[in-house]
Amino acid sequence: MKAIVQNDYGSPDVLNLAEVAKPVIKNNEVLVRVKAVSINAGDVFAMRGSPWPIRLIAGFPKPKNYVLGQDMAGVVEMAGSNVTQFRPGDEVYASSGSALAEYVSVADDKLALKPDNLTFEKAATIPTGAITALKGLRDVGKLKPGQKVLINGASGGVGTFAVQIAKALGAEVTGVCSTRNVDMVRSLGADDVVDYTRKDFTQNGRRYDLILDNVASHSFSEMMRVLTPQGLIVPNSGHSGMGYVFKAFLLSPFLSQLGSMYFAVPNGKDLAQLKEWIETGKVKPVIDRTYELRETPDAFRYLDKEHARGKVVITVTK
Repeated sequence: MKAIVQNDYGSPDVLNLAEVAKPVIKNNEVLVRVKAVSINAGDVFAMRGSPWPIRLIAGFPKPKNYVLGQDMAGVVEMAGSNVTQFRPGDEVYASSGSALAEYVSVADDKLALKPDNLTFEKAATIPTGAITALKGLRDVGKLKPGQKVLINGASGGVGTFAVQIAKALGAEVTGVCSTRNVDMVRSLGADDVVDYTRKDFTQNGRRYDLILDNVASHSFSEMMRVLTPQGLIVPNSGHSGMGYVFKAFLLSPFLSQLGSMYFAVPNGKDLAQLKEWIETGKVKPVIDRTYELRETPDAFRYLDKEHARGKVVITVTK
């Protein structure tokens, strides 16, 4: 089968389209013919081999035919003997690893049925971005109906989902983005939008019960000044860099208004919750650009250098 592999770390030039062996599934796994994949910051980190701990997963000191890609949507080709929930022909989505390939094996508890009203390309955008938003707001932030939440970085892969999920949870939402994205963020349901090129949300006199910080554009002390007395900052590592991650990790035990660092691991239960919101129109994916599998290096160049509006998607098979 065809797959995008890397045998070195570095720029998108290390990504190559190659023939690799088709996965052999275990008893609790499902073989999926991949239709579409969305790429994330984690995929860029794996390509670069930075931060260095990711090399323990991708390969040390160098990867060997490592297949990139996490979030995918496709069609079940075969189910293991212990799998009862899925059958050949089912349209599914998941965060699987090794997804930039024509076929991938996925544990059955990581899969969910694809929302009926979405294309494969749109379904592939959901797992990591939407689950990161969901867990940050619901699990770490303990967001309650009626609370005021600010999404810093509201137009990116996590932010576009966060605006909509916060609204689905009953919050009053403020999104922070650049001028070109103001209308798009407002169309997703934001009650207020702050254009960071014109205004600084830490200086606008408003107070928030929760800040989901996707971009690390302000210090924690600056953001704490605009929290309510019981308010909380939820740091999302995303594109923010290891300096931000370490600082948040070190400070969180000592600052009551700084939530703990978290890493979202998509699972079937949470994907099923998102499926319900999507099919009822409460949440909709946003796609910036779509590429063919052979154009994967170009997709990574775009994600790495530009401020993507929503998600970047790669079509794998027709």
